[in-house]
Amino acid sequence: MHLDQSEQTALIELVRQAAKAEIMPRFRHLEGGDIRQKSGPDDVVTDADVGAEAVITAGVQSIFSDPIVVGEEAAALNPDIISNIASAEWAVIIDPVDGTWNFANGLATFGVILAVTYKGETCFGLLYDPVLDDWIVANKGEGAFFGRPGAAPRRLPMAQKKPLSEMHAILPGSLFRKPFGPRLAELSARLGRFGNYRCACHEYRLTAQGRNDVSLTVSMNPWDHAAGVLVVEELGGAALMLDGRKYSPSENKGPFIVSAHADSMPELQDTFGWLAEHLY
Repeated sequence: MHLDQSEQTALIELVRQAAKAEIMPRFRHLEGGDIRQKSGPDDVVTDADVGAEAVITAGVQSIFSDPIVVGEEAAALNPDIISNIASAEWAVIIDPVDGTWNFANGLATFGVILAVTYKGETCFGLLYDPVLDDWIVANKGEGAFFGRPGAAPRRLPMAQKKPLSEMHAILPGSLFRKPFGPRLAELSARLGRFGNYRCACHEYRLTAQGRNDVSLTVSMNPWDHAAGVLVVEELGGAALMLDGRKYSPSENKGPFIVSAHADSMPELQDTFGWLAEHLY
């Protein structure tokens, strides 16, 4: 199952409108009361998150017939809605401001992520950059494309396989503070380069554009990953749990690896698979 062109266009335009109305006017204009903590000082929500999610949630109701909507901020209030993804005929998963910490601190590395699932399987993914008003989009079975206003969509090329020593990687900084941090740091030295952007939207965009090769993730929030994993898979990549199971947007326990090239996955599992016994 995939979306027709009119549905894809409607979702892209909805996200663009939400960003223009609710996100960009607040960027670098937030005051103290506009930023609130959720689980801790690094996990925050702003009025932009809440406003954009409300606009997108209302908009998708006119695009789909009776969809389940799973937004990050709604799930913060009612985590049980995440379990609806697996059983819903249509579900729309929204991260209204991905990279909220960056956004709240005036860094332009943030985005909007939207995924559509059909009977638990992701069929559409959108990675939108509100700052530059461009996007990467994937419709299952049709490849992935870069889009911007006034230009024809540009098909993104399939990923190229690289040796481990040349791979660029995205690794969560929190892992280096764990007792096994030294071993992870030693393994990371075998990579070409590694870093972290605190924004899944732009991390997946980097991978889709051939500028990142592997991501190790410990957080399984579907709004962070469902769209990006589909984009990577459409470009020849793969996403697997460290215990070998295939990634699913209804999965809620990590960690997992995203590889830009599917053939690199066995080597990456050999390299990082030992973390599974510590993190599951």
